[in-house]
Amino acid sequence: MEQAKVCIIGAGPAGLMAAIHYALADAGVAVFESNTAAGRKLLLTGGGRCNLTHSAGPNEIARAFGPKGRFLKYSLHEFTPEQVCQFFSELGVETRVEKDGCVFPASDRASDVRDCLIERAKSLGVRFYFDKPVKRITRESNSFAIHTASKVFVAEKVIIATGGLSYPQTGSTGDGYKFAKELGHTIVETKASLVPLVTGEDWPRQLAGTAIPNVKITTRINNKKIATTGAFVFTDDGIGGPAVLDLSWLLADYLPALSRVEVPAKKPIEIFIDLVPAMNDAEFDEYLLGLFAKYPKKIIVNVLYDIVPKKIAGFLCRWAGIEETTGSQLKKESRIKITQLLKKLPFSIKAARLIFEATVTRGGVSVDEIETKTMESKICRGLFFAGEVLDVDGPCGGYNLQMCWSTGALAGAAAAS
Repeated sequence: MEQAKVCIIGAGPAGLMAAIHYALADAGVAVFESNTAAGRKLLLTGGGRCNLTHSAGPNEIARAFGPKGRFLKYSLHEFTPEQVCQFFSELGVETRVEKDGCVFPASDRASDVRDCLIERAKSLGVRFYFDKPVKRITRESNSFAIHTASKVFVAEKVIIATGGLSYPQTGSTGDGYKFAKELGHTIVETKASLVPLVTGEDWPRQLAGTAIPNVKITTRINNKKIATTGAFVFTDDGIGGPAVLDLSWLLADYLPALSRVEVPAKKPIEIFIDLVPAMNDAEFDEYLLGLFAKYPKKIIVNVLYDIVPKKIAGFLCRWAGIEETTGSQLKKESRIKITQLLKKLPFSIKAARLIFEATVTRGGVSVDEIETKTMESKICRGLFFAGEVLDVDGPCGGYNLQMCWSTGALAGAAAAS
C-alpha cells in the first residue's frame, strides 16, 4: 500500500494543471493515467495546434458558457486567460492571438503545450503512474483508497479530472462519472457537444469534404433566433466545421443522438446557411448582376467559381436548373433562385453525431454539488473535480481548455491549502 497527500485521476489538461498547482504549495502528488502517456486528447485540440485559450477577459469567457458561467466565474478570475498565457510563456511556450481571438502556441504544436506541462510537473516532484487505470475510489475514514489492478494507494485528498466521454480512444471513457456517483454525486445526462450534425437530406454526401472558410448559420429555437459563424464542411451524412460545432453546442439539448434517431426522432430543426455572409441579399444580388454583365457568355457555374468552391457551384446550378445557362441567358427567376441557394441554403437537422465523435461532452458531475471557490465536493469533503468531468461545456475557440486550466489550477491550489 502506497501513500500520497493527493491523488489526481487523469493526466489531461485539468489534471496536469491541478498537479502543478498543488505541487507548487506542497509535496506528495500522485497522478494516475489509464494511457501510457499524458495529454493524449490535448494533442488533438485545435487540429493538433492546441487552441489553448481565448483572448477575452474572464467575465466574457464566463458569459460564453451561458448559465454555467456563474459556476466558473470565480475560477476564471483566479486563473485568467492572460495568466494562462503568462504561465506557458514562463515555461518556454510563447503564444499568438489570431484575428478571431483564439490563442495558439506560436509553434502551432500541441505537443509543446503538453510537454512543458509534464516537464514542469516532474520538476516539482509529481509522481506519474501511467497505464494504471483506477478501478475504484472508496472513502476510508479521513482518507481515500484508490484501487488499481495491482495496488491500493491511500491519499488524504483526491482530484478527479478524467474528462468526459468524447474521444474515448484518448482515455475519456466516463470513469470519472462512475467514481463520482459511487461517492454520492449526481451525474447529469451526458450528450454530444461540439459535434458534426446529421441532416435529413442525403445530398451532402455528394459534396463530402468540400469546405468554405466562412459561413453564417441561422435557425430558431423556441422563437429565439440563434446564429453561428465560421468555417464549414460537408460530410458523408450532413455538415461539420467550427460553425456547425458551435451550432451543435446550442442545439445539444434539442437533438437526439445519432444512435437514437430511429427511436422517437424529434422533429428536425430547420436551419439556413449563408454561403456568402460578407454581403446582404441586396448587395449580393447586385454583385451577381455585375458579374453576369461582365461575363455574359460564360456559363453561370463558371462565374460562381469565384464565389464558392467548384463542386458546390456545380451542384447548386444543377439544383436551380441553370447548369448550361450563360449570364446573358439567365432569367430573373433563375437569378433569384441561385441567390436564395447561396444566401439561404436550407437543411433539416435530425440528429447530432455520436458522443464519441464530439469535441466535448455536455453533462457530467452536477455543479450544484461543487464549491465554486475551491472545486471541492459539498457531499464528500476532500474530493475535488476539474475539467470536462464537470457538467460544463462551452463553444469553440479555446473556451473549454480555459475552463480546464482554471478549474484545474483552482482545485490543485485549494486541495493544497
